[in-house]
Amino acid sequence: MSVRVPSPPAMPRLEDDHLLSREAIKHAFLSNLFCVQGKTPALATRHDYYMALAYTVRDRMMRRWISTAEAYTSRGSRTVCYLSAEFLIGPQLGNNLASLGMLERVRESLAELGFDLDDLLECEAEPGLGNGGLGRLAACFLDSMATLEIPSLGYGIRYEFGIFDQEIADGWQVERTDKWLRFGNPWEIARPEWAVEVKLGGRTEHYHDHEGRLRVRWVAHRTVNGVPYDTPILGYRVNTANTLRLWRAQAPESFDFAIFNRGDYYGAVNQKVVSENLSKVLYPNDEVIQGKELRLEQQYFFVCCSLQDMLRILRVQQIPLTRLHEKFAVQLNDTHPAIAVAELMRLLVDEHAMEWDAAWSVTRRTFGYTNHTLLPEALEHWPIPVFAKVLPRHLEIVYEINARFLDEVRIRFFGDEARIARLSLIDEHGPRYVRMAHLACVGSHAVNGVAALHTRLLEESVLSDFHALWPGKFSNKTNGVTPRRFLALANPRLARLISDAIGDAWLRDLERLRDLETFADDSGFQRQWQRIKRANKEGLAAYARDCAGVVIDPESLFDVQVKRIHEYKRQHLNILHVIALYHRLKCDPDADVQPRTVLFGGKAAPGYHLAKLIIKLIHAVGEVVNRDPAVRDRLKVVFLPNFNVKNGQRVYPAADLSEQISTAGKEASGTGNMKFCMNGALTIGTQDGANIEICREVGPENFFMFGLTAAEVGSVRSGGYRPAALYENNAELRQVLDLIRDGFFSRGDPGQFRAIVDGLLDRDTFMLLADFQSYVDCQTQVGRVYGDAGRWTRMSILNVARSGLFSSDRTIREYAAEIWRVPSVPIELA
Repeated sequence: MSVRVPSPPAMPRLEDDHLLSREAIKHAFLSNLFCVQGKTPALATRHDYYMALAYTVRDRMMRRWISTAEAYTSRGSRTVCYLSAEFLIGPQLGNNLASLGMLERVRESLAELGFDLDDLLECEAEPGLGNGGLGRLAACFLDSMATLEIPSLGYGIRYEFGIFDQEIADGWQVERTDKWLRFGNPWEIARPEWAVEVKLGGRTEHYHDHEGRLRVRWVAHRTVNGVPYDTPILGYRVNTANTLRLWRAQAPESFDFAIFNRGDYYGAVNQKVVSENLSKVLYPNDEVIQGKELRLEQQYFFVCCSLQDMLRILRVQQIPLTRLHEKFAVQLNDTHPAIAVAELMRLLVDEHAMEWDAAWSVTRRTFGYTNHTLLPEALEHWPIPVFAKVLPRHLEIVYEINARFLDEVRIRFFGDEARIARLSLIDEHGPRYVRMAHLACVGSHAVNGVAALHTRLLEESVLSDFHALWPGKFSNKTNGVTPRRFLALANPRLARLISDAIGDAWLRDLERLRDLETFADDSGFQRQWQRIKRANKEGLAAYARDCAGVVIDPESLFDVQVKRIHEYKRQHLNILHVIALYHRLKCDPDADVQPRTVLFGGKAAPGYHLAKLIIKLIHAVGEVVNRDPAVRDRLKVVFLPNFNVKNGQRVYPAADLSEQISTAGKEASGTGNMKFCMNGALTIGTQDGANIEICREVGPENFFMFGLTAAEVGSVRSGGYRPAALYENNAELRQVLDLIRDGFFSRGDPGQFRAIVDGLLDRDTFMLLADFQSYVDCQTQVGRVYGDAGRWTRMSILNVARSGLFSSDRTIREYAAEIWRVPSVPIELA
């Protein structure tokens, strides 16, 4: 019997006035409160109202989302698949309202109902799906790909518990569980019909198929299901809505009745507990072997799910496997997803019986690899026993890739056994490891760094042998950030001033900010600029009072360093300068020191003791400085807890000075430097990462540069660096370190910060003492310039005007044209 399936009713156009009118928005808002949240106004909480508004906005996104998916499917559009272990996407409500052009209309609609939009925006839990710059960069890229109408899918993990919430107890970081999903997530839609199976552990069996070919069967120890959850990613003022697809681990059987009926109640649900650990938490502690196994399982889990999903899409669009690389451009965001190279080979060779050479050709033309680090310890490598236990078939594939690759190397570099050992995918020096960055380089058609200096150092040091082998593979793609979130949404006052002056085309073409240069010397424009900065600083001062209990003066210079706490980022160099300022003011109350508030923020990895000790030192110094009446009006120290995207949107617009002071040659790029720059903060920084390009763009006269270059760092180190000699010969440095070592900031306990002081005097791995005097002198110059309000404001305006290069739109255009070869696909709403 044939059944006629009726056509779905025509969806209302998003542009229809009745959907976007204030009356329609109010009606939908109250309807969602009642029908979705199941609440009346008498019972509703503020969070219920937030959820009702989120669903109201999501309803108005759906036509774009569905039209985009239909267009990509019907056209078979070439698509970017961005594989990343982190997506720090930030709160979605405000960003989606801005992308839809509904922000002010919704604000007015809610006001008519007695609600403040800003209050509801504060209710949104931040998805803690990332640790820092890597995850935020991935989110900026998704924003730009949608805005530029580039077909894309972001693939990652739907962590139940994200990066921890940071609390401060007696100056120490305390990690609390980030329960971002406890009230649900209105932006995602589960797609259980697209769930896939993931194998783990076990053994392999070699056999001959019916044609006599040698084949391999993976007999897994256990299997896990991956269930996709989709979130729409809107382009700004376009019809495109791409997808972020995050995978949740689920046991094939959540409950074993047979075990339960035998009385083993824990065992009945044990498989569910073990399986779902895979997507339970972002970055488990891998100091113990179980943590290493779980982290490798996490990485494989989302890569396996994502590649199977791509194969499903090929089937739906009736595209043969041999053209996978024509349909998809898959970008590996650092080494976390590098196992994708071996997994795609497994799928093609083992599951789909493709010949090795054909499969390898498809694989290498599919992947691109972005390296994000110059730190050797951050280039992931897995102990062979761990790799063999978790992924036995993949170890065999890695060995085979390596054998064929090294045969090629031996021919190219005949007799150079040292080079062969360096290039091998297996580290044979001592305990054996799989080198994931090497696997990514061998299995990708393109390798890129993320700032000009970073890429050059990759080519000259970390990946120099690969560059010598394949120089054409390597390119630079300097990072960028989305101006929609980090200027328009975070700093609406400044965004309005800019748009009033030069129009709003800069929101989609940030180079248009160059037109602001003509206003840099306009006294009236400068006064407006200063009023906006003052208002932003007042807002941050109120936040600092509420969250840190410190009262700060908005008239003072806001000197800000907010980023992950790490020795190479040198927050402790910053605090050494604070102590130097404090010592000057104590010794000479009439010293010419500009009033300054030094603000810190950032999280330390739970197992990184020295980073946590740096946080304690910041608080200890702040406790002394902030209560000393002799300096109270001239120097303050504040640590803003739980720094994240939402809090960053408070900080970037209020900063006067941006601290980008990593050891030269250690920071791949940095993106916080770009966010501060486009909000009008001036930068004090080393010649590291993207600082060099920011300085070039804004002009060295509008940038405070100090310290050793990367080459000088290497030269000083190789020349027999003795940090203790600097301590002995620099009176101010000696006074600063002695105050710490003698217990002045630790209530007389000389041992509390000994690890920091001894590390600086004995090794100083990140060259703080070598850069100390240059940094202090540069900070003195900062104070003098800040005292000239007109000069400072002019420099601030020019920093914004010349920040156009650092839009993620520019970065994505370069990836799309030079690596992915993906054209834009404008979407028409049916």
